[in-house]
Amino acid sequence: MAGVVAPSGGPVLWRRLLAEAAGSALLAAAVIGSGIAAERLSPGATGLELLENAAATAAGLFAIILMFGPVSGGHFNPVVSLVDAAFGGLGWRDAAAYLPAQVAGCVGGAVLANLMFARAAVSISAKHRASPAHFLSEVVATAGLIVVIFALARTGRTRSAPAAVGAYIGAAYFFTSSTSFANPAITVGRMFSASFAGIAPSSVPSFIAAQVIGGVAAYGLIKALYPGVTAAEAADVIFPHGSAGTPAAGDGRSAAGG
Repeated sequence: MAGVVAPSGGPVLWRRLLAEAAGSALLAAAVIGSGIAAERLSPGATGLELLENAAATAAGLFAIILMFGPVSGGHFNPVVSLVDAAFGGLGWRDAAAYLPAQVAGCVGGAVLANLMFARAAVSISAKHRASPAHFLSEVVATAGLIVVIFALARTGRTRSAPAAVGAYIGAAYFFTSSTSFANPAITVGRMFSASFAGIAPSSVPSFIAAQVIGGVAAYGLIKALYPGVTAAEAADVIFPHGSAGTPAAGDGRSAAGG
């Protein structure tokens, strides 16, 4: 098993990066593909299109976390990885490696979704979403997502995370005006599909800024609500994987977050 399992018993970095990239690709394909399908199945019925998109995304996210979570934790989201590193559950070097894997995966998933529906592989969205209401929505959506994840970790309920995360995102599609992107990687990926789920490149910086602010706000709220969050608990975010909180030699992961 050399090169497959780290000395600590957890997966080595390349396996975790592969899981993050593949999971992010499937997530983007689920979000964008279901958006394209909704446009075709319910043309002109925006509410029904959103319901179809939200339901497919929530169910898909549940399954994708179960698939890849045991290897990488199932982050698929740079904000989750950075907050996890801040709590010491993921080494900063590993978090830095997760980010490009997640972004590349989401871009690849967008291309895959386009191709599955016989569209051009890349089509840049012209759907402008940047507004004060959308900005606030992304702060709230991202903060809520992070609090859900770390509340479960702190209280020993990470096995419930796939269902809880899927349910939260599905609900946030409707209680936020932005339809709850809550993820910088998927935000970038959704630029590459001129479809129901797309976002114009000019709106992306505003969304990502709001998501980062939401992550910072969530970190502070978690520290206030759950002051005893340990590195071992954070290491199980989003889903238990490998040897929680134990440093893996040579892979940059450290219980102290370094």
